[in-house]
Amino acid sequence: MARVLFVCHQNAGRSQMSEALFQRAVDGRHESKSAGTRPAEQLHPAVVEAMREVGIDLSQKRPAPLTDELARWADVVVTMGCGDECPYISGKTYLDWELTDPADRPLAQVRVIRDDIRARVEGLARELAG
Repeated sequence: MARVLFVCHQNAGRSQMSEALFQRAVDGRHESKSAGTRPAEQLHPAVVEAMREVGIDLSQKRPAPLTDELARWADVVVTMGCGDECPYISGKTYLDWELTDPADRPLAQVRVIRDDIRARVEGLARELAG
């Protein structure tokens, strides 16, 4: 069982969507968490709505800070635009996904980001399955 950590700046959009879509894709075969280098107060409303459209309720989720402990927990760290703010720990697999930040984007654009993330997490799930 792999442990995957999804990290972006605010943990209010990309990483939250990635974690939720990954959990759906792996159906308990792997663990995942998400965090932000500078967590926001709440998730972006358009992100909550876009995820609700695919049957995932993020309305009670809150952004979480990235900690060294959390980074050590992970086997795979997927970063999304946090660059040098993300800690590097040797022995981990790192992936960097270039994704548009959904902050202040209209719902139609957030849907496109969500669908891009869904394709990426499904690919990661297949890769982890071997």
